[in-house]
Amino acid sequence: MDSIIIGIGGILLMFFLLLLRMHIGFAMALTGFLGFAALTSFSAGFSMIGMVTFKTGASYALTVIPLFILMGQLVNTSRMGFELYQACYRFIGFLPGGLAMATIAACACFAAISGSSLATAAVMGMVALPEMKRFNYQDSLATGAVAAGGTLGILIPPSTIMVIYGILTEQPIGALFIAGILPGIMLTAMFLMTIMLLVKFNPALAPAAPGFLWRERMMALKNIWGVLCLFLLVIGGLYAGWFSPTEAAGVGAFGALIITAIKKRLTGKSLYSALNETVLTTAMVFVILIGANIFGYFMTISQIPDALSGWIAGLAVNKYAVMSFICLVYIVLGCVMEGMAIMVLTLPVIFPVVMQLGFDPVWFGVIITLFIEMGLITPPVGVNVFVVSGIAKDVPTYTIFRGIAPFFLAMALCLVILVFFPQIILFLPGTMGR
Repeated sequence: MDSIIIGIGGILLMFFLLLLRMHIGFAMALTGFLGFAALTSFSAGFSMIGMVTFKTGASYALTVIPLFILMGQLVNTSRMGFELYQACYRFIGFLPGGLAMATIAACACFAAISGSSLATAAVMGMVALPEMKRFNYQDSLATGAVAAGGTLGILIPPSTIMVIYGILTEQPIGALFIAGILPGIMLTAMFLMTIMLLVKFNPALAPAAPGFLWRERMMALKNIWGVLCLFLLVIGGLYAGWFSPTEAAGVGAFGALIITAIKKRLTGKSLYSALNETVLTTAMVFVILIGANIFGYFMTISQIPDALSGWIAGLAVNKYAVMSFICLVYIVLGCVMEGMAIMVLTLPVIFPVVMQLGFDPVWFGVIITLFIEMGLITPPVGVNVFVVSGIAKDVPTYTIFRGIAPFFLAMALCLVILVFFPQIILFLPGTMGR
């Protein structure tokens, strides 16, 4: 049987398994094994599974994943998210829509030491929503700001999604991290402008909150020294070439441990909880990575990526038209699938096409991360929305999705700008280590 037909059959089988609610990692592994065995032999398929599992589990580069996850867990334990929000609140909370703007700013700062959108949305939701409710902010703006701000957790480095992208595509993780800084700042600014415009046209959305004295603002700044130290140490060290990504993750995890201890928030119970969550999350990520690599071997020998790349190269179509179609595919998938699943499913097929079109792989890593961000707030899946819904139990889910709409449009505009002006992404990676 033709290898491409077997490859297409394998893809259909995998989606069928996903419809049966099989875990994405196991669905990809089973499909990859059966497809590889069909094209070679069952003994070769079993050998491939053993080799991939060992190679993935023994990879030194992959130690970056549990270390950054541990750093994020310790950051949660230290209550840095609460301190960040209080600092942002004191500086811009008095502006029209200031509490929502402070939430976005705090999310951006927390993202720089967390690496997780869900953690960012959860922490900021618990801190910011009660304050916005106290000052009679409309539910749509309050919950929309938290859910949208949470998405910054995977764009502003360090980012777990970028780590996985770098591993699956063999791209430098440090360059991916640095590439996310300017787009992260730009998207944060666009979110802030979105709130300003919303409140300008409808002041009832966000009544003004009282201001603070400069003495109170300075005292709030004193509490966020840990965040600044961690960010400068990890991201600054990567940019300057002092650390490899794995070393930066180790320094970040150790730094978060020391800061939590200095703040007297490190207990045996909190340390056990952080380690336990790190192990569970790491295990989940590794299952997905192993499944993705097995599926990737199957895709390679099925020749579907090569055939698709060759077919697209033969079309008399502008490369931006093809990229627009890829963008549309990712937006549609974001409506029905979780972000990490989308990435590991599509990269074996889409990445060779993107390279054939001549796009930069680091640039595409930031673009796909932005697509995953959009998927986090897109109905009906919208994981961030359901995180916020679990915190604001009295707010209907449709109200949160309604509040998300302006921020989604801001993300779409940011995406268009980054597609047509790739140097926004590539400028800082090009200066690394100078």
